[in-house]
Amino acid sequence: MTRLAKAAQGIDRLSRLIGAAAAWAALAMVLLQTGVVLARHLFGVGAVFAQELVLYGHAALITLGAAAALSRDRHVRIDTAVAGLASRTRAWIEVAGILFLLLPFCGAVLWFGLDYAAAAWATLEGSTETAGVPARFLLKSLIPLFAALLALQGLARLVQAIVRLSQRTGAQP
Repeated sequence: MTRLAKAAQGIDRLSRLIGAAAAWAALAMVLLQTGVVLARHLFGVGAVFAQELVLYGHAALITLGAAAALSRDRHVRIDTAVAGLASRTRAWIEVAGILFLLLPFCGAVLWFGLDYAAAAWATLEGSTETAGVPARFLLKSLIPLFAALLALQGLARLVQAIVRLSQRTGAQP
């Protein structure tokens, strides 16, 4: 196995580890949202801070879990359109999709997201609500992080597809 293929496996492991950690955000969101609802309905108490934390957890779950979904092949795909195609053709479609769709998308999100997050960090931007989470800059940092992790996982998938293509032709990966 080549160094690139081993690196792709390492990226897969990293993506899945980060995705598993982000999945805990779902449990935290459910528990926190349950507490917010109970506090509001049983005691008539609002909790802006907790409500915003639920939103932060949701954002973390989606942005940090995207690369893990890609690594496990659980993302949105066009499987019905390619189901009858040969595995070699599917690998070529994967290569094209990564090169012409996924990586440019990630590049654009990273390009614009870095400035967006940097501006938030420059002022240590907080919530617009008085009692909200005083760390909106952390929330905005998830955007470029999402793009970087997804691009990294996309590169791993690209390497894996190229390895599949080279093995099918008998060439060494």
